[in-house]
Amino acid sequence: MDPETPTPETAAETAETGAQESAPAEATGEDLEQIRQRIEHLRELVRYHQYRYYVLDDPIISDAEFDALFLELQELEEKYPQFRTPDSPTVRVGGFVSDRFRRVRHPVPVLSLANAFNEEELRAWRQRILRLLPEERRGELAYTVEPKFDGLTVVLHYDHGLFVLGATRGDGEVGEDITPNLRTVRSLPLRIPVGDVKMEPPARLVVRGEAYVDVADFQEFNRRQAERGERTFANPRNFAAGSLRQLDSSVTAQRPIKLWVYQILVVEGAENPPRSQWEAFDYLRNLGFPVCPENRHYQDSQFDELVEYVVHWHELRDRLPYEIDGVVVKVDSFELQEMLGYTGKDPRWAIAYKSGGEEVVTTLLDIQVNVGRTGVITPVAVLEPVEIGGVIVKSATLHNEDYIRELDIRIGDKVLVTRAGGVIPKVLRPIKELRTGQERIWRMPTTCPSCGQPLVRPPGEVAVYCVNNACPAQLVRRVEHFVSRGAMDIRGFGSKQAELFTAKGFIKNLADIYRLPWDEILKLEGYGPKRVENLRQAVEESKNRPVHRLLFGLGIRFVGSVVAELIVQHFPSLYRLMDASEEEMAAIEGIGPKIAQSIAQYFSLEPNRQLIRELDSLGVRVEEPEAEVKEERPKPFAGLRFVITGTLPHFTRNEAIAFIEDRGGKVTSSVSRSTDYVVVGENPGSKLAKAQALGVKTITEEELLALAREREQANADS
Repeated sequence: MDPETPTPETAAETAETGAQESAPAEATGEDLEQIRQRIEHLRELVRYHQYRYYVLDDPIISDAEFDALFLELQELEEKYPQFRTPDSPTVRVGGFVSDRFRRVRHPVPVLSLANAFNEEELRAWRQRILRLLPEERRGELAYTVEPKFDGLTVVLHYDHGLFVLGATRGDGEVGEDITPNLRTVRSLPLRIPVGDVKMEPPARLVVRGEAYVDVADFQEFNRRQAERGERTFANPRNFAAGSLRQLDSSVTAQRPIKLWVYQILVVEGAENPPRSQWEAFDYLRNLGFPVCPENRHYQDSQFDELVEYVVHWHELRDRLPYEIDGVVVKVDSFELQEMLGYTGKDPRWAIAYKSGGEEVVTTLLDIQVNVGRTGVITPVAVLEPVEIGGVIVKSATLHNEDYIRELDIRIGDKVLVTRAGGVIPKVLRPIKELRTGQERIWRMPTTCPSCGQPLVRPPGEVAVYCVNNACPAQLVRRVEHFVSRGAMDIRGFGSKQAELFTAKGFIKNLADIYRLPWDEILKLEGYGPKRVENLRQAVEESKNRPVHRLLFGLGIRFVGSVVAELIVQHFPSLYRLMDASEEEMAAIEGIGPKIAQSIAQYFSLEPNRQLIRELDSLGVRVEEPEAEVKEERPKPFAGLRFVITGTLPHFTRNEAIAFIEDRGGKVTSSVSRSTDYVVVGENPGSKLAKAQALGVKTITEEELLALAREREQANADS
């Protein structure tokens, strides 16, 4: 079950939910279930904010707030490795690729960095490096310190000195081709070396940089836009990212984009290539790239000086004409970097430093509640506005009902507030000695503030839920889940349609998806006859999806796709399931009392029961013929292991994985002798060479589809 997705108004507060809860030393089964839910919740939040940042160029929380979410997820997965999954954001570089641009595979991964938030963490990072290096090499240690630019990461390719390709970072492995837009950036050299430099360019050079906009240029652009009554931008980072991801490069050419280049990713055929990061700065500068003059170099014996400089990075920020959100410390030597290697997606040899926060006193004006997508009710502190670390804080999440009760937080209290690690607004405690007697004890409401249905707090849980499927506060996210690939798989129906159709009043509950007013939709901008007809057909086709897909699509807590299949094998009719007791459901192998209780609570509400009746009356399949339930054909890819490399012509990577796994196959990340097939697309990586060396069969996307058809036919004939 996916956790709720935050709204722009509550995302920063939602990010903090539950951060104070810690697992006991020996967690019970119920404790572990809560930890698993928290991990899943954090994964969904991280993915959501990655999407806002990388695809929409419209983040709704700060980088620091995102870092805190990511750090908490990372720490929980390290502490509870049994809950780690291959698709967790912690095992891949964050980001997404827009389908508006051609996809470009990076020659090497474009990695992110681990973070330090105080001096102790920075010194601990150095100690880890010293332990990892052989004693005889520790004397070679030196470091560079660089501003951490707050812009858009770009990857630039040069062929014998000519700029031939520029891409966004994307997901760290595949980015977006924005070459025409980057050509308009005046500080980007189209040919290297630039000017009178007497050096041969390398045969191949790939560098990493940051596109940005000076604060003064950004403010002037916004001023002119406002005068013309046109769109203004929220901040320089969004402005730079949006400008470089224009479909019309003439628009980009009018924007004051600048560039810093700071890392060599690939260099081939170079005379005396640099052997360290500090040498790389000189090398890049000599070729004509813009290299930041604020970079610093320290020997390991000067680490105290480095720390002094780094922990006061905000002083650097205040005097720069562009925005930074920290500084980056790197081991200087490339050879030592290679020896230190990587942990997951982070290089061990580099760390980003971001400052901590201060504590202030303000007044708790009120406690309100928000309703998340899964119905979780989150209490939010409404604060008298107060500045913390240069940010005006007006609200903070109070985690849950127990947190408020245990700290005895009351409306009207003077409370101590911080931004944890300089990041997330957080109420630390009430200052009881300042109470006047006018403070009021707060209690969790008994009914949902959005739909009025009774709220439920399952035994042993700290969270309170609204389990009404028709709850307006949950509707958009429920629709998104219902139409998603793993559920009813309605092609062409995504988050934009969910938001638009609910805003127009076309969808008031999930059954309305099958009552959409197509004539009215035809009148909407961008919805021509062909698009509407395709969408209508996709909705119709979804009516015959297997019942377990419908059950999963309802969004019942703890009922994922696997659980849904198990349940439908025993209850092929949702009418029968609605009337089943908790004991009957819990008796199914793999379905425990927690899941059974959640399903029973869901169907105890009349609006949810009515939804099943409505779906049935609209032609949606709510019962499986007994024969279909009992006769389960083998899946065509059962027992087969696949690896995917390169960009496929029609499938995205996630779609290809889903195609294989839906047919019983397993997709792994590395090629071995046990791999059955390597699916090869455009610009394949080293996996192709390894497959050829091991004699593993390679196939194209078209051959993959043919293989599925052949094996499906063979199963049908057997």
